[in-house]
Amino acid sequence: MKKRKFSFKKWLEFYDEVISLEHKAAVKREIRDEDDLFLLLCFSEMLGIPNPVSYYTLELYPVIVERFHEWHKRMGMERSPLEGIRCC
Repeated sequence: MKKRKFSFKKWLEFYDEVISLEHKAAVKREIRDEDDLFLLLCFSEMLGIPNPVSYYTLELYPVIVERFHEWHKRMGMERSPLEGIRCC
């Protein structure tokens, strides 16, 4: 029978994995919620909500169109709900 060697580093990795296992889903959900809020802030002018920093968020438009596409697909919308955004 072959003996396995367990190093201290592997034990630490295993310990971190066990400890963080329960929190991974909550952390992912929190990151997704923050991304959704960021999208809302960036596209708030299109929804009729005044945005005092719209000049700066307009510069982000090319970068966040892909995120917006993923968001509306995740929400179950086949097409973009906003007329000003042509992502698909």
